[in-house]
Amino acid sequence: MAHLTSRTAYADLVSRLNRFPQGAPPSELLDKILKLLVTEREAALLSRIPIKPFGVETAARVWDLPPEEARKTLEALAARAVLLDVERDGQTRYVLPPPMAGFFEFSMMRIRGDVDQAALAALYYQYLNVEDEFIGALTGGTTQLGRAFVNEEALPSKDGLVVLDWERATNVVREAKTIGIGVCYCRHKMEHVGRACDAPREICMTFGGVARSLVSHGYARAASAGETLDLLAEARERGLVQFGENVRNDVAFLCNCCGCCCEALVAARRLGPNRMVHTTRWQPKLDLATCNGCGKCVSACPMAALSLVSACDPKRRNRKLARLDADACLGCGVCVRACSVDSLSLEERGERVLPPFNSVHKSVLMAIERGKLQDLLFDDRTLVSHRVLAAVFGAVLKLPPVKRALALEQVRSRYLETLCKRVGPLSRP
Repeated sequence: MAHLTSRTAYADLVSRLNRFPQGAPPSELLDKILKLLVTEREAALLSRIPIKPFGVETAARVWDLPPEEARKTLEALAARAVLLDVERDGQTRYVLPPPMAGFFEFSMMRIRGDVDQAALAALYYQYLNVEDEFIGALTGGTTQLGRAFVNEEALPSKDGLVVLDWERATNVVREAKTIGIGVCYCRHKMEHVGRACDAPREICMTFGGVARSLVSHGYARAASAGETLDLLAEARERGLVQFGENVRNDVAFLCNCCGCCCEALVAARRLGPNRMVHTTRWQPKLDLATCNGCGKCVSACPMAALSLVSACDPKRRNRKLARLDADACLGCGVCVRACSVDSLSLEERGERVLPPFNSVHKSVLMAIERGKLQDLLFDDRTLVSHRVLAAVFGAVLKLPPVKRALALEQVRSRYLETLCKRVGPLSRP
């Protein structure tokens, strides 16, 4: 195993992480994070595994290990939620999730003593909340990791209004065959650095194969649809925003986010929501005639998209009115629930933008936009043929912007969506 335990093991793992569309820029902080999560030997092994789900036989081959030893290593990594293990066609398949949303969060989704979570939280905070490189890399294209869900109680009740199933967080819960509830990674992390709010902690939701893996290893607990819907209602009453995977089918995760702790919302305020979180197709409409300038909507908005300005009323010089910055608005509807005088209502933004069909569709689009499609297609780097084909395909993707844009539109076609429907999501067992 000497060839797998060199001084470059963690650097090799970072390179492997960055072959996936949701990568992690090299950094001394990232090295420290990885050293807390995996040993040098494990880092060397993880750097060699494929991107797509794989079995014990594949791991044994790429690691040059006996199958039983490979199995024990895979099971140990899955038990620490570094890998996800899912059942597919009666066989266990393993996959290394991206850092976000993935093994970074999983490491903080329960209280554990086998890793220094205080040190880990401090490193996460510096790497993800203070430095800009990670968020900048994550938002490198037009297809993003997650999207906001509208607060369904804030939707207008009128004839002819059509709200599609994939736009409803409640539908995600009702359709899930397996649900896992874990500790909110963001608030747990912020608790260790002295910045956490008092929003509920045990409210992070995972579904399908991801939930099954986390529940089986104690990183989440199994929950019924009824209990999960109650947690959604509680989150909405607390003014939290539902943020989930940016897909229409087989959503893998659903977070209940506050504007102070959530990394996605903090980054969206810095970069703009469309660069970090896909918005809903709604936005608030203000009735200036009834607005009393109380500021409740301003306090409730997680994006600071609402503010109070002078009403310019000569008879009431101190009168204030709410004002919306539509470009900063997520369309979550939290402000509508907060308004006590019914001066806010939701209206449609305009054209509905469809999220990717499933996780495969999303990953392919993100890979194309970030110049990494070759890494998805030819991901077994132990094979010379894959290394050569990846290099050739990577060169094609370095075409001038106009030609790349044309190729992207072609890949967004119905052909790709139909193909992804046949393949199925990465998270489905």
